Amino acid sequence: MNLIQAGSFLTLHYRLIGPDGGDLINTFDDKPATLSMGTGELAPAIEARLVGLPEGTRTTLALAPGEAFGERNEEMMQRVKLALLHELGDPDAEYTVGDVVQFPTPDGQGGYAGLVREVGEDWLLMDFNHPLAGQPLSFEVHVIGVL
Repeated sequence: MNLIQAGSFLTLHYRLIGPDGGDLINTFDDKPATLSMGTGELAPAIEARLVGLPEGTRTTLALAPGEAFGERNEEMMQRVKLALLHELGDPDAEYTVGDVVQFPTPDGQGGYAGLVREVGEDWLLMDFNHPLAGQPLSFEVHVIGVL
């Protein structure tokens, strides 16, 4: 029987369950997922919990607040001038609390997102924390195959 290890190629069903008990991701009602360990397809904390599980395992892992996606970091809350947003994107864009705004990386090769938490007269308070940071989660998994 094959055990999951670093670099394993997996076929599995999984369900990520939020703090309210609702599904955030669920593959059990569709085709199974295939992924490679160590490539960032799963959070490192989840991968660490999967290492050593044998093929055929079905289990649910409780993840403590912040374990899967880190703790909330107040330094990741930043005020951004509307003038900068209009320069980087649509000059006529209007923003409201709850909007997700895309930002380019400094090298222009990628991007990242922030959530609008407050709207000021000439600024937005952006939250750049992962949306699940600081949250307790559960990860249900059925390991179908390990290569």
